Amino acid sequence: MMKIRLAITAVILLSICGTLTAKETENNYMDNLKLTQAWDKKFPKSDKVNHRKVTFINRFGIELAADIYEPEGMSGKLSALAVAGPFGAVKEQVSGRYAQAMAERGFVTMAFDPSFTGESGGEPRNTASPDINTEDFSAAIDYLATLPEVDADRIGIIGICGWGGMALNATAIDTRIKGTVTSTMYNMSEQMHNGYQFAPVSAADLLKTKIAINAQRTADALAGKPEYVGGFPKERPVDVPQFMLDYWDFYMSPERGYIDRAPACSTGWTKTTPLAFINTPLDTFIEDIITPVLLIHGEKAHSRYFSEEAFIRLKGDNKHLMIIPGANHTDLYDNLDVIPYDEIEQFFKSNMKSLASFKIC
Repeated sequence: MMKIRLAITAVILLSICGTLTAKETENNYMDNLKLTQAWDKKFPKSDKVNHRKVTFINRFGIELAADIYEPEGMSGKLSALAVAGPFGAVKEQVSGRYAQAMAERGFVTMAFDPSFTGESGGEPRNTASPDINTEDFSAAIDYLATLPEVDADRIGIIGICGWGGMALNATAIDTRIKGTVTSTMYNMSEQMHNGYQFAPVSAADLLKTKIAINAQRTADALAGKPEYVGGFPKERPVDVPQFMLDYWDFYMSPERGYIDRAPACSTGWTKTTPLAFINTPLDTFIEDIITPVLLIHGEKAHSRYFSEEAFIRLKGDNKHLMIIPGANHTDLYDNLDVIPYDEIEQFFKSNMKSLASFKIC
């Protein structure tokens, strides 16, 4: 009983604080984003959908930029999907492609730039954070739920690559999410803490990494600005694993994925980005998920084990693992021969329903 009283007190205090500070901070956090109005996507515009650009604010006060795609000639209230990813990409590359394809299939969709990236606000630029980027999904649902054409009880999310891990984390806490699809998922916390499955990080090496990143924090404080790492070079690298060549071929090809405001195509990420992921496991509570999850991965993807591990940990009969024969990690970015849009459509149309209809495991 004491714990319940404390919890209620905490909620009341948070509510009061929020009420007192909302008007004070509202104008301070608006970034007044300047959005590109020209069609600069890495995919052609569909004549089956209507498109517009919008902005919304997450609970950290960061203004996010997004593209809304709606079926041409729609009527009534429709299911909606929020889409983000890959890690290092922007909405003009992959998430927008998925969002437009799903709008063609009858959904109201949103592809958004996560905090600190692309056209969205937030400083420093090109950084990532497991809590803030998980919140970005929930803030996108806040916005979608207010649209008169959206059925707020039928909203799902799609997380691609590193935003697949963020999507599962969001689903574990946000009960408004009625269905989740991850495509070619990365668990960024596991990768940054443990390394890849085929080259795990030792405790000694992890300590060295922490020391180096914290030293970088000091250097950034002295310099008054962050240093960056990880953007792809202009020339195709040699003597690197095949999956790195696959990334380069996507991100640095003008025909496929190059756009200068994407972190992977420009500066990369702040050097201190890994710290929060190392210490904040994204998958801690995915066993709590009771709504349906579809995990999609390429058979030949170096990252395939992330989806297989998540599939094992998800409970009950709410989970589905789909392995695409012969596909690598980046094939699920833009290869229309392997991205299973029809299966994604069927998954959402069959599974998004009232929370009360799902069994607690």
